[in-house]
Amino acid sequence: MILKVSKCIFQLYVNRPLQLSVPINSQWFSTKMSKYLSEVPEVDIDGKGVFKYMLLNIHDKATDDYKPVVRGYLSAAWHDDVFEQTKEQVKKYSDLEVKSLGGGRIQHDPEIKSIRVYGYSQGYGQADHSLAVDLLKTKYPDYDITWTNDGY
Repeated sequence: MILKVSKCIFQLYVNRPLQLSVPINSQWFSTKMSKYLSEVPEVDIDGKGVFKYMLLNIHDKATDDYKPVVRGYLSAAWHDDVFEQTKEQVKKYSDLEVKSLGGGRIQHDPEIKSIRVYGYSQGYGQADHSLAVDLLKTKYPDYDITWTNDGY
């Protein structure tokens, strides 16, 4: 999936079926993706627990393509820790940069196959939890994944 923003137009390029809560114009679809963006996983979260998460845009400066990703780690005391860790992960690709789309919390319980997305980041604002859930469903299709804007 590639998210592209140019001249105040929000475009979402999807290379496989993805359920979104907004209509998508079919002319936005593309099967091509930046070589480097295709190597970045859409979802990287810890396997269990309650932790801070961020919804991030990975931007390929060479192609001007974007890819939204979800990152969340128990080791992150702050949302900025998640942001900095992701920047470190993608810095091996010189044309990629990380941009914040906000944050929140994830409650991940693999024993009952459940993920709950909620809350906000005081420093980065609230992420679009519905988009985060759509991305999480690509990695955890057999999970019950829900979201709410309530809570911190």
